[in-house]
Amino acid sequence: VQLQASGGGLVQTGDSLRLSCAASGRSFSTYNMGWFRQAPGKEREFVGAIKWSGGTTYYADSVKGRFTISRDNAVNTGYLQMKNLKPEDTAVYYCAAGRSVISAMRTSSSYSYWGQGTLVTVSS
Repeated sequence: VQLQASGGGLVQTGDSLRLSCAASGRSFSTYNMGWFRQAPGKEREFVGAIKWSGGTTYYADSVKGRFTISRDNAVNTGYLQMKNLKPEDTAVYYCAAGRSVISAMRTSSSYSYWGQGTLVTVSS
């Protein structure tokens, strides 16, 4: 599976942005998908994840209620809808695909495939 994240950009505090993660390969629908982010000088952190079926989602506490993950397996694409963005959301955002158990979906090592990342900058 090859992944390509897109949709990043420069926005202001309170704005919304939707990231996309386009996947190649017919097996995308069998992979769980995760979103991670890495701010300058910080470690990569979990943002959220969605099961392969799209029925269950998980979020980091820092984004819960503001970010929504979805996927459309028919077009091999996942999405990260971000609302009420804050300067602390500034980071490179990565999408990832993997076949981990539910309990491991928050762990980056559970994902086998990664996109190249897309930069989101939120100005104050």
